[in-house]
Amino acid sequence: MTAQHNSASTALAECCSTFILVFAGTGAIVINTVSDGAVTHPGIALTFGLVVLAMIHTFGPISGAHMNPAVTLGLVAAGRFPARLIAIYLLSQFTGALLASIVLRLLFPNHLTLGTTVPSGSSLQSFMLELLLSWILMLVVLRVSENPSSGAQAGLVVGSVIALEAMFAGPVCGASMNPARSLGPALISLKLQHIWIYLTAPVLGALLAVPVNRIFHHSPTDSGASA
Repeated sequence: MTAQHNSASTALAECCSTFILVFAGTGAIVINTVSDGAVTHPGIALTFGLVVLAMIHTFGPISGAHMNPAVTLGLVAAGRFPARLIAIYLLSQFTGALLASIVLRLLFPNHLTLGTTVPSGSSLQSFMLELLLSWILMLVVLRVSENPSSGAQAGLVVGSVIALEAMFAGPVCGASMNPARSLGPALISLKLQHIWIYLTAPVLGALLAVPVNRIFHHSPTDSGASA
């Protein structure tokens, strides 16, 4: 999951892939609301997983298709991605998410939240859930990307994990796992009360996955096979 092209193309790829992720994922939430539940919660979870799968295969060869500041920072901490590209990746990801939410606001001007992630219980509960979900996601990303031959499977594995986590945890914390995905709709809908959870917990969870993966990496029983 490293950049293979010049900075302009990788920035555009990250912006486009994050735009499509947020447009499709939060768009499914918005359309589920306006259609009286036609999409359903499982449908929303699958939308997030499928769009991630598609974007990894579409833009992965160009930018790595991180689509997520937490993943980018986790890959840097793991030594898998150059630190000099952090700023351009994060800017591209947040820009793509913001543009997606602007488009959804234009399409659905009366929708109150635009798919903003908010806790259904306590802030601490959602913080811990987001941290653990992001830890799992980052650990999967690191393990899958450990083996260069796993590229064809990466989209399916990562997309499946995101769909799985959104399926069981979405009703409680929103299962964002992605600061850009949460900040875009929160800014455009002006629902910023809980945004600190979704900016901090995913990053912390992703960073905590790095030392755990190093344990597996250095284990004498590690075969090098991807998850």
